[in-house]
Amino acid sequence: MAKCPLCGTTLNWAELIEQMLPIDDAQAIFKDKERFMGAFESFVFKCPTCGDEFYGGNLPRKEAEKVFDLLNEFNGSIDWEKRRVRLRLNSLLALDMMLEQWDKKVKG
Repeated sequence: MAKCPLCGTTLNWAELIEQMLPIDDAQAIFKDKERFMGAFESFVFKCPTCGDEFYGGNLPRKEAEKVFDLLNEFNGSIDWEKRRVRLRLNSLLALDMMLEQWDKKVKG
């Protein structure tokens, strides 16, 4: 799971994504993976624990790509009026990773 590169606290992906929602043309960006990843990597996030700022490029790219996929897989995953993420992204991400590991063990 993603951790703050400065203090090491585990980050909540929903909170991170909510920080990105006010950017210009966010709805379109969140539908295009290349644009999303570009915006994500250059976005300056603020750690809710230590308050320090860091670029999204310091977070795991693979997790960010999965978060994008999850947000687009579930209709209504973002409440655009209230600027809130409705999914428990950390839980879904952990489940997805566990299933991936299980698939590797079964096939491997």
